[in-house]
Amino acid sequence: MKKISKILWGLVLVAVGITLALNAFNITDIDLFFDGWWTLFIIVPCTIGLFNEREKTGNIIGIVVGVVLLLCCQNVLDFSMIWKLLIPAIIIITGLRMVFKGIFGNKANEIMKKMKEEGKKPSVGKAIFSGCDLNYDGQVFENVELTAVFGGVECDLTNAIIEKDCAIQATAVFGGVDVLVSNNVNVKVNSNSIFGGVSNKTSANANAPTIYINAICVFGGVDVKYKG
Repeated sequence: MKKISKILWGLVLVAVGITLALNAFNITDIDLFFDGWWTLFIIVPCTIGLFNEREKTGNIIGIVVGVVLLLCCQNVLDFSMIWKLLIPAIIIITGLRMVFKGIFGNKANEIMKKMKEEGKKPSVGKAIFSGCDLNYDGQVFENVELTAVFGGVECDLTNAIIEKDCAIQATAVFGGVDVLVSNNVNVKVNSNSIFGGVSNKTSANANAPTIYINAICVFGGVDVKYKG
């Protein structure tokens, strides 16, 4: 995925460079600063994100928003009507996605619910306008709730004792959550994102216990990776 991202960004830069060079030799007269050119800073990253990230919803919404704004700047669509419909459309798309996932279940929530029924309360890590570091070295890990609001949370499970499938509920609102794991676990992510997303940099390990992560990202991100 990283290679695809680099290739796509490289092609974008090459295209811009060629255009500037052709304009300099008066071969072409392409105006890179057309009405609404700034929307490309929304459209291009979100388009590349479709190839680079497992979570697609936020990128799809970003592309739709960027294209609609570009059409408005080009006087194809009316700004006043678009602003009235834009937020409802985003809410509807996000709501339908949550309903769809709710119907087909959520393994992380199921594990959390079962543990609560057994009287096992999840550990908690919160960072609100601050930072929070959790380290489970040598400890048996079962579940945790991580929340970052205008802050950052790091949960280090590298040397944790993981004996069975476990769960993480991660919420990032204008903040970030980092989950560090070892290569002897499998990680599966379920997420709902609005202008944010989850990056899972781990490799599949079918014979190992699975960490199920349920993530909610609003202008924030959750990063799952190996330490180091």
